[in-house]
Amino acid sequence: MHVFNTLLPVFTEYGYIAVFVMLLICGFGVPVPEDVTLVTGGVIAGLGFANEHNMVVVGLSGVLIGDGLIFFLGRIFGDGITRLPMLRRVLTPERFAQAQDKFAKYGKWVMFVARFLPGLRTPVFLTAGMTGRVGVPTWLLMDGFAALISVPLWVYLGYYGAKNFDWLFSMVRRGQHIILGVLLLGAVYGAIHWWRRRKADPDL
Repeated sequence: MHVFNTLLPVFTEYGYIAVFVMLLICGFGVPVPEDVTLVTGGVIAGLGFANEHNMVVVGLSGVLIGDGLIFFLGRIFGDGITRLPMLRRVLTPERFAQAQDKFAKYGKWVMFVARFLPGLRTPVFLTAGMTGRVGVPTWLLMDGFAALISVPLWVYLGYYGAKNFDWLFSMVRRGQHIILGVLLLGAVYGAIHWWRRRKADPDL
């Protein structure tokens, strides 16, 4: 993994601060995989450069603060946030329409699913804040619940695989496939539920 090889020496040298800053950057849609960032944080703990439990706390903090910045920027500045060059590239009109459609079909659970999908996360959180579709408690519950699943999973996987990269990369790929499969099944179930509601009440 090229990203892993790039992050490892930086994280080894700067530790928790580097992991925290990278997770904040991930929240703004920068194309650095969050799972690889967390796994790399776990690896440096496994190599003795950090404590694995503290790394989980740092990971949760970076993830929730990064997501929260996006959510509250949308909530505070509304449509004006899209005038910022970086965010304008992230929340294109097409992505905004897709996010609106996902909220209409799946409701608040879009926030949970978006946590696991980097390309969807930033547009969904911006849209949630801009439109007021999701209140602060609901955002925190959905995002926090998802983070409590994903962050420890990736950090501890990196920790236990720090001495065997072949096994680690194999498990990362397997874990990514399992997560995508579960989310796909959830999306199919949600779409069927939405279609039945729509059929029963065409005004929805």
